[in-house]
Amino acid sequence: MCAAVCRMSDDPSTTASPYDAIAELYDPWSASVTEDVGFYVEEATRAGGPVVELGVGTGRIAVPVARAGVRVIGVDSSSGMLEICRRHAERAGVAERIDLRLGDMREPPVAERVPLVTCPFRSLLHLAGEEERLGALRRARALLGPGGRLVFDVFAPGAEDVAETHGRWIEREPGIFERAEWDTGSRTLTLSVRGDSAAATMRLTWLSPPEWRALLDRAGFEVEACYGWFDRRPYRGGEDTVWVARRREGPTPWA
Repeated sequence: MCAAVCRMSDDPSTTASPYDAIAELYDPWSASVTEDVGFYVEEATRAGGPVVELGVGTGRIAVPVARAGVRVIGVDSSSGMLEICRRHAERAGVAERIDLRLGDMREPPVAERVPLVTCPFRSLLHLAGEEERLGALRRARALLGPGGRLVFDVFAPGAEDVAETHGRWIEREPGIFERAEWDTGSRTLTLSVRGDSAAATMRLTWLSPPEWRALLDRAGFEVEACYGWFDRRPYRGGEDTVWVARRREGPTPWA
């Protein structure tokens, strides 16, 4: 039995993740995405752990966090991605520090209370509709102990990015292509990914920074920082936002 524990969830929504189809493709597809790793490692070591990572994927963030000595509870709805994460953790010699659980970020299978919840690489954009987003943020708050923090990053595309990528197959990495179908009216991105032997399509929905700030307030958080990038520069406009929000004490808000 592996030391990185994989726990199965009864949630039927965990059986149909589009990431299962491209689990083996995911690491080469995201190979150039490294700018956020140091940021999340810093946040985890500051918190001291354990850290709950929602959307842990193949461990792109979790394994470096575990290498830094912090225990990670990693939640993902794709069993295929979790299996690869388990392999990475074992090869890195940190499997004892990574507890993998199959589940949905809307109802994460976590009973522990932790000082930090993270949701890297824009994973919250997979949630559709205000009810889902608000519910997920409230569930994240419920996982935090007093003074605990939620850290995540999201984006809202600029007009230039939409114009340059809409409806085109673009080779992101050798042999791996993606196609973006932008709907600026509904603020949705239908993203298709394909390689030689696998393909998947997923839908993401974006919000403006003021809308994220309002949702965090309603979910019971106080925003400590909104950065414009992982080097912690203040947000002054642009596509990317990185949020650090602290659990506000008092009754759980339901407004």
